[in-house]
Amino acid sequence: MKLVTFSKDGQNHAGVLTETGIVPAAAMGGDIPNDVVGIIAGGAPVMEKIRKAMANGAPSKAIAASEVRMLAPIPVPARNIFCVGKNYVEHAKEFQGSGFDSSSAGQSIPDVPIVFTKAPSSVIGPNMAVESSLDPTGTLDYEGELAVIIGTGGRGIKAADAMNHVFGYSIVNDVTARETQNRHKQWFLGKSPDTFCPMGPAILTADAVPDVHAMTLKTWVNGELRQDAVVRDLIFDIPTIIETISAAITLQPGDIIATGTPVGVAVGFKPPKYMKAGDTVAVEIAGIGKLENPIN
Repeated sequence: MKLVTFSKDGQNHAGVLTETGIVPAAAMGGDIPNDVVGIIAGGAPVMEKIRKAMANGAPSKAIAASEVRMLAPIPVPARNIFCVGKNYVEHAKEFQGSGFDSSSAGQSIPDVPIVFTKAPSSVIGPNMAVESSLDPTGTLDYEGELAVIIGTGGRGIKAADAMNHVFGYSIVNDVTARETQNRHKQWFLGKSPDTFCPMGPAILTADAVPDVHAMTLKTWVNGELRQDAVVRDLIFDIPTIIETISAAITLQPGDIIATGTPVGVAVGFKPPKYMKAGDTVAVEIAGIGKLENPIN
């Protein structure tokens, strides 16, 4: 099942994305939350009500996606987006060799997950513009990533139990101002400007994904394929990431974890292929969909 957030008549709504349109949560019964985080927090009882509604005629109330504005599935996260840096081997090598990596003191492959965050205000939805003017250095980069959405929260979650805490998966583009990232010797300021976290188009529920590590990720800039990877190539897999973050931080329903980007980012090319106004970047993960955004 794919959950989405959309705007219609000036109001935000949750819904289920189908092949024929979007079924609004409001069309499924008054006790189903009209926001995606509320649905996530409602857990199995709410999801069971949605499944019953979808099986009992709710799809007949679908509206065309062309009639609404699609937003990020979680338009305003309650907390910072957790991110994992240098989590694919070849990307770790390309970043270490770029001259922009101040995190490793010459070490390309990390021994433990490198975790940083992006501000909630950086999130935008599909087809919304990334504002290149917020990177005055002209070093705007893309990073297509699989995002894990936490369902059941908790602290001290062990890797063996971690997947039971996953609600579903989405796509994030971890847009980065490389020179800002390098100048400040940390990653937050270069990755958190407004519009620097496109997300969507949907959250695919975990029960619809037989093997998340078999999912493929591809990123295009102006139609040129730049990234092409399989999630199983992660250095630190999803259970390890969840165990690491939750060791001393309580994860909450609706938390977003961006798991890392594969090789092929702009700074890895010689010379770098940075994004600029007029470009279009698209990230696709089979099963979830395609996240496309223009660069203004």
